[in-house]
Amino acid sequence: MFFIDVQGTLIDDVKREPIDGAIEFIDKLNNTNTPYVVVTNNTKHKSKEFLKYLNKIGVNIKENFYLDPIMVLSDELKERDILAFGSDEFLKILTEIGFNLNSTSPKAVVIGIKKNFNHNEFALMIEALLNGAKLVGMHKSSIYVKDGKRYPGVGAILEMLKFATNQNYQIVGKPSFAFYREALKKINIKNFKNITIISDDVKGDLVGAKELGMKTVFVLSGKYKNINEILPYLSIEEKPDLIYQSIKECLSKGY
Repeated sequence: MFFIDVQGTLIDDVKREPIDGAIEFIDKLNNTNTPYVVVTNNTKHKSKEFLKYLNKIGVNIKENFYLDPIMVLSDELKERDILAFGSDEFLKILTEIGFNLNSTSPKAVVIGIKKNFNHNEFALMIEALLNGAKLVGMHKSSIYVKDGKRYPGVGAILEMLKFATNQNYQIVGKPSFAFYREALKKINIKNFKNITIISDDVKGDLVGAKELGMKTVFVLSGKYKNINEILPYLSIEEKPDLIYQSIKECLSKGY
């Protein structure tokens, strides 16, 4: 049984096309009725639209086996007056699902991903947090890859804001317990120990999953070019159980 990341694992970060082996891997799971959930950090597109895109490029994920942070945000964040940062589409989605974008007296600061955060935005975040707003990350990605460049992910920004304001933060998507628990519900499984998770983000996805008892598989097809960029800096407890070049190698190893 599997949880499977998308960006950097099933599709590449540049052309957004299937990584070699991705189509075959998902087809194998479908054909053998193997339970799985695709767990993505998508916040740039409406959930159904992103799933439709994945299906269009040949990654035939079943609707019930897909989960992203937007799908659980309304349940996880009760405050409706928020100061939000992310792509224009993300901000539009927030208003459509009932949140009020409020820069004067927000109850929460919500961080999605984009590549061009600026100092004025960081100043707005800090001011709101020091005035009592809660800090919420849509996920905890370590690195964001765009146009062949690597930027700080949402998780890195959250840690910076925590250091600046002494404000702890809440995570909506990966690797929060609530998000992974929602993924378990989709396949009617009660125990994380039955799950193998595959991702290109050790710090943002796999460390939290391993703490819950999942078997972790790290693929080098996304954020990191080789294991020396990340592995030497992990504790024994954080290191993934298996490391493969890509989802294709997972397939060749019998997964």
